[in-house]
Amino acid sequence: MNLFAHPEFSGAITDVPGIKVGHFTETRRPTGCTVILCEEGAAAGVDVRGAAPGTRETDLLNPANMVEAVHAVLLSGGSAFGLAAAGGVARWLEERGHGIAVGPIRVPIVPAAVLFDLPVGDHRIRPDEAAGYAACEAASADAPAMGSVGAGTGATVGKLFGMELSMKGGIGTAAVRVGGVTLGAIVAVNAVGDVFDPGTATVLAGTRNPADGRPRSATAAILRGERPPFLEAGTATTIGVLATDAVLTKAQCQRLAGAGHDGLARTIDPVHTLWDGDTIFALATGRGGKAGDMMLLGVVAPRVMAAAVLNAVRAAKGVPPSPPGISELIQAS
Repeated sequence: MNLFAHPEFSGAITDVPGIKVGHFTETRRPTGCTVILCEEGAAAGVDVRGAAPGTRETDLLNPANMVEAVHAVLLSGGSAFGLAAAGGVARWLEERGHGIAVGPIRVPIVPAAVLFDLPVGDHRIRPDEAAGYAACEAASADAPAMGSVGAGTGATVGKLFGMELSMKGGIGTAAVRVGGVTLGAIVAVNAVGDVFDPGTATVLAGTRNPADGRPRSATAAILRGERPPFLEAGTATTIGVLATDAVLTKAQCQRLAGAGHDGLARTIDPVHTLWDGDTIFALATGRGGKAGDMMLLGVVAPRVMAAAVLNAVRAAKGVPPSPPGISELIQAS
């Protein structure tokens, strides 16, 4: 049985009580942002594995630091410029009275991570504060759209042999109910590496073969002696969130975020490269009222994240003149 295609992983991160998701998709060029709202507050952790991250408010997630809850996580395109969208999320939350009480003031805590999508279209257009606010306005507990929307709009994968041979990435989600708790994932896949199905070892989306345009393994090509061109640092990045309704501490959330990276490693090759800023957040709303079993969560989290990665590229749509998505290749075959 292919566990990564198991029907039990067919849900969405919004299956987790207390979690809402909203996309903002820019219409002027392929970019956007996605907000994961937990307005009432959630314990949180983060694990950064890539060598070129773009993040905000990650230091406060260290278990040794005093802030105990966050109110949203933002995933955004636009590289470092896209971090500005987090200001719009904070403003939306403040207007509704969400945040840490500091005297008469409410200060929303909004960690964020960005991916690099500037080469796709006019790089001067990127998510800003208004985009983050709009994503919050669109947020709901319904299952979010997947593919070329929100933070996944301008995502690409398979860039080791250059952008001209890459394919479209996207954003995906999945969830599972196990051991009395719900665990969900959402991820924007914008990797240097190729995305493959670990159940079948098939490359779904990645470096295209110059001869026929079909996806192939860049790693296999390198092992055959092909030499990839030089890539500029920080030109990719996969970013995502795991969320559960279990009761977890910040330290446990940090461990859960680390388990999410195992899901990236099972579906993206190569992963955590010098050119990626791969970052995974973990949220625990505690709404289920049950203490989290970290062994159980550690077993399931990589599979939920892996399923979300596969869903992201399967739903991706090519946006001319950007590279095609896997869905176009499936339709054409």
